[in-house]
Amino acid sequence: MNKISTGIVYHDDFLLHTNYYHPECKERLEAIMERLTEKEVLNCLTQIVPRHGAPLETIALVHGDHYIKSVEKACKDNRQQLDMDTYLTARTYEVARLAVQGGLDAVAAMMNGKLKKVFALLRPPGHHAEANRGMGFCIFNNIAIAARVLQQEYGLERIMIVDWDVHHGNGTQHIFEEEDGVLFFSVHQSPAYPGTGGLGEVGRKKGTGYTLNAPLPPGCGDGDYLMLFQEIVLPVMHAFAPQTLLVSAGQDAYRGDPLASMNLSKECYARIAALLCQGAEASAGGKMILFLEGGYNIDAQADIVYNVLNTIGEWGLPLVEDGQTDNRPVAEGTINNIKNRYKQYWNIP
Repeated sequence: MNKISTGIVYHDDFLLHTNYYHPECKERLEAIMERLTEKEVLNCLTQIVPRHGAPLETIALVHGDHYIKSVEKACKDNRQQLDMDTYLTARTYEVARLAVQGGLDAVAAMMNGKLKKVFALLRPPGHHAEANRGMGFCIFNNIAIAARVLQQEYGLERIMIVDWDVHHGNGTQHIFEEEDGVLFFSVHQSPAYPGTGGLGEVGRKKGTGYTLNAPLPPGCGDGDYLMLFQEIVLPVMHAFAPQTLLVSAGQDAYRGDPLASMNLSKECYARIAALLCQGAEASAGGKMILFLEGGYNIDAQADIVYNVLNTIGEWGLPLVEDGQTDNRPVAEGTINNIKNRYKQYWNIP
């Protein structure tokens, strides 16, 4: 087991933003930490504990000042909702800032050579948060802020973001869609919330071709995702040669998730993670940070996060399986259409 190169970001205060009756609740994160404890693998990980909330000027690299202040005021005023889907508590603003800092601490550990791979177990999640609007359970866009810091403070010119959450990462896409320094790839169920992420969304201006969306119909499973990652994601990653890989890791494409209708097995996430490790190793020295996003079957998500850490940490322990793996794609035609759509921008076989 490799303790040196793999870590997690976690803070007990991530549990303070919660609503028992909401799918995005503290129990999601508690279950993950309980599973890692049960599996006796916490000693195989370096744990990063953020000490304070992210500076406002850093959050403002992505979000407008007016929006940031509006979230702070809403929490002080004890408002209970940011929008129909996104709840607030009196502690949400400070917890969201702490989550952003957790992502920044993961970046620092990776770029300073202390860790090669990190799974940032952050709450609240972030990939739906737009520059001037929180939505979809998200307050601040943790992964987008991390990417912006990698550009501006560490000078990275090529960053790849892969979003495997079952819902399209609209916020992340829109933040970077006019740039060629961040390649954004999202695989998601369609139709589904938030209704974005169609094949026609390929980026804008000099960012044209640097946004890749893979909208898949409900019912897709292991075979579809593995085909997609092997035949599209890895060739594009090879061509783009990112200096680091960031992953919006939502586990809600699992077959038992209550908010989606996909059919992935628990072990499939480990196989996807292994493919991404392979791609990251080729161009980025293996550097990769995963950011917790969705996943609302609480027990299954805990198993999946364990499987992913087992894979990226190269522990060689048995995976948690659910015995229903099916490697046959059910939407091969759709995936071939996606390949053909992006061949004009990338060397995809």
